[in-house]
Amino acid sequence: MALLPILRYPDPRLYKKAAPIERVDEAVRRLAADMAETMYAAPGIGLAATQVDVHIQLVVIDASEDRSHLLTLINPRILSAEGEQLGEEGCLSVPGIFDKVPRFAKVRVEALDTNGCRIELDAESMLAVCIQHEIDHLQGKVFVDYLSRLKQTRIRLKMAKQARVTA
Repeated sequence: MALLPILRYPDPRLYKKAAPIERVDEAVRRLAADMAETMYAAPGIGLAATQVDVHIQLVVIDASEDRSHLLTLINPRILSAEGEQLGEEGCLSVPGIFDKVPRFAKVRVEALDTNGCRIELDAESMLAVCIQHEIDHLQGKVFVDYLSRLKQTRIRLKMAKQARVTA
């Protein structure tokens, strides 16, 4: 397994839409394992392939407190959603930035697992938020896009400053 570099906002590659995975094979499973290792090391609770500059519909999530419930979703799709919640979100591609984003409170998701088998999952609370956040990445959307233009500009400037400091 390997740690993968995570793209930083406002990198234009974060806005690229991910293609569906036609076949779940060893390369997809290896990428999922590398993404999980990267997510845990960051540390984070979710990571989309788009964030590591691989533009396929693959996400890894572990919203459990003890980091023991890794969920890999291939070609995830929200089947139904209900309720509303407004919670603070952050993102591994926008480190150090947190803001409130409106999300559905509950979602039902369809995806493939790492064996290529179809699964359905009901999620609520933090897991529901994480799933929606990661699916946004696959659609070329970053949580910052939900914020006002002023906040987006401030975040861009802060990210540019962080990039200069670490360069």
